[in-house]
Amino acid sequence: MYRRSLLVLRAATEPRSGAVVAGARPGWAYVWPRDAGAVALAFATAGYRLEARRIARFLLRLDLEAAARFYADGEPVPGREAQGDAAGWVAVAARAAGVPARIDTALSWRDRADYQEKEPGEYLANAIASGTPPSRLRALFATGANPSPTAGAYLVRRAGDPASGLDTAAAWAVEPFPRTRLYPMLRGTLLQLAAASGRFGLPPSQDWDGGEDPWTAPTAWTAYGLAALGERRAALHLMAALRRAATPAGLLPERVDARTGAPRSTTPLAWSHAFAVLALRELWPERRRT
Repeated sequence: MYRRSLLVLRAATEPRSGAVVAGARPGWAYVWPRDAGAVALAFATAGYRLEARRIARFLLRLDLEAAARFYADGEPVPGREAQGDAAGWVAVAARAAGVPARIDTALSWRDRADYQEKEPGEYLANAIASGTPPSRLRALFATGANPSPTAGAYLVRRAGDPASGLDTAAAWAVEPFPRTRLYPMLRGTLLQLAAASGRFGLPPSQDWDGGEDPWTAPTAWTAYGLAALGERRAALHLMAALRRAATPAGLLPERVDARTGAPRSTTPLAWSHAFAVLALRELWPERRRT
């Protein structure tokens, strides 16, 4: 899975410009800052710093307020407004690649769509990526009997809406946007999500209205977060589900049928393979980088 994922990321990345397309399919063959930022982080973690630098420099040239996605020449793609996590993911890419940059990660995360690309709102994923401090995250997103970072309190998807359910993007507050003061709360959130995993992984969140099909990127980033928290058994459980969701060639679809594991969308998806690399490196950090 690790080697195949790195090959997918290489295939998705234009070697001269550093533009990373999400997938080789109409409607997906664009650059999303969050997808490309995760790919840069995966390359850097795997020891491919040159590739990570090219991606980071491409992302730093984008007008992040212009659109949610971009053509490979850096021009915005019309039809979707800028989303609230873009600046945070570009900052992650630049930091991982060692490229100096000054980025306002708090840029307009409110009243924006998040990674689920639905209606604008105040979402956990955007708040995490935008650098919202732990105390503010608790105030906006915590629910449970005790709204403090202890077991029994959880982070929900929408600010001030306990009924919105748990969001796998809580894993982002473990890595790559660490909020160490929230780790006890994040542990409970992610373990509860992992316990509900089906044979092929997880949907993006508990309030997901896109059917019961598992999505490979949320499954992989939840495993990454759990591994970083030391919850190895739960992380391996999700990685086994991710492996079952892969095609016989080892490619990760965006989502798969909940009963059969057959691909239901773009295959492969670069974002999913990036988080597979990150999760595997977190689980086996002693392995030689290759």
